[in-house]
Amino acid sequence: MTTMTAAAHTPVAPHENAGTTTRERRRRRLALGLLASAQLVVMLDTSIVNVALPSIQADLALSPTDATWVVNAYILTFGGLLLVFGRLADVVGRRRMFVGGSALFTLGTLVAGCAPTAGFLVAGRIVQGAGAAALSPAAMSLLLLTFPGEARARAMSVWGAASAVGGATGVLAGGLLSGYLGWSSVFFVTVPISVAALVLARHVLDEGVRGARRRLDGRGALAITGAVVALVHGALGVGEGHLTSPAVLVSLGAAVALFVLFLAAERRAADPLVPLEMFRSRILSTGVGLALFGGAARASTFVLVALYLQQALHMAPQQAGMAMVPTSLTGFAVSLVLLPRVLRALGPRRALVLGLVILAGGHLWLAYAPFGGGYAVAVLPALFLVAVGVALSFTPTTMVIAGAVPETHSGLASGLAGSATQIGAALGTAGFTAIGLATGGHGAEVLAAGGFTAAFTAAAAVALVTAVLGTTISRSRP
Repeated sequence: MTTMTAAAHTPVAPHENAGTTTRERRRRRLALGLLASAQLVVMLDTSIVNVALPSIQADLALSPTDATWVVNAYILTFGGLLLVFGRLADVVGRRRMFVGGSALFTLGTLVAGCAPTAGFLVAGRIVQGAGAAALSPAAMSLLLLTFPGEARARAMSVWGAASAVGGATGVLAGGLLSGYLGWSSVFFVTVPISVAALVLARHVLDEGVRGARRRLDGRGALAITGAVVALVHGALGVGEGHLTSPAVLVSLGAAVALFVLFLAAERRAADPLVPLEMFRSRILSTGVGLALFGGAARASTFVLVALYLQQALHMAPQQAGMAMVPTSLTGFAVSLVLLPRVLRALGPRRALVLGLVILAGGHLWLAYAPFGGGYAVAVLPALFLVAVGVALSFTPTTMVIAGAVPETHSGLASGLAGSATQIGAALGTAGFTAIGLATGGHGAEVLAAGGFTAAFTAAAAVALVTAVLGTTISRSRP
């Protein structure tokens, strides 16, 4: 399969030979379970707070802006630091980064769960995001190196299943836990998993081959992180004011300036954070674009649906969480059963195009189904389409990016894929919500029927445009 060429160049791990012992096979299964559970926790915390947000807002007397930052502080920190920690994973060791990320994530979770004020809560979310930024690329890099060849597609399918379950189950868990146990419980639920990762990592994960010692490109890291924060801050401002407001213009201008500084720093650095020559590969550069725009179309869906269920259909948080169960179950089943078959038949590039088209269909259903049709008509069919679309597009996009770089840069590739996806998620959530508020909002917090139609239509348009972009590399040779 041409789209899997990079896998063919990955050396077979010692435990991959014909003499693999039962003990080693068991260790590999445990390693896959551990790595997948790490991804589940990372994705869980991108969505679990969404349904609990009204309860948090009421209890801590948060302003609409504060409530937005409870969600986006995690996404911004995660997306902004992924490149830095992905690079470090290649240098200092992937298992070390995995363990360090797990410890940092646990600390942030405890701070957020015990937060007495908005400031402490946002601080906890920032620490969580930093932990996730260390954990995710290290885990992905370990998975890519542990499962070469044909085993990689199956392992990536498990990874995709964990991502799908984490994103969708977050909405379910957020509703149930906040409704019955209070909003603090949405944070504490992940602590046992992250603590188990700390304990098991040294026993079931290999350290991985380290690269040559390098100096961290501090200027590049600061510039790209600042650019991301400024860009998303500007997008959030659109939903609260106007595109021409001073705050929005300053944020967007700062984002552009910082990105220019980042490019200049990378060109001058002896050892850049992101070697720009890598982007001479059209597959890599297009793959990063697919991750960015695909992330906007995918992640925003769960936020918009959570709002739709509670604001348009007037469901309680726990009811809204239960209403998302079909998404979780479908995403899990498709990732484990259907995705491996699609990957074998079509390859990652064509699979992601198919997934994005199906995802757009789910968005359009949510946008134009009869508003008074209730959950069974207006929401449930769309959830099935969204679950299939997310499962078929998320993992193949990561595989495209990972397949376009040498294995010595597997951590950086994982960071690129994750960072682009999370930046897209933040921008998509802010942008589509802003479109909904501008079209049919009631105040600063509530969307009307016309607002939801506009928001879901915009999300569908982005998904379709991303699918068209995917077709430009679907027939290309690496």
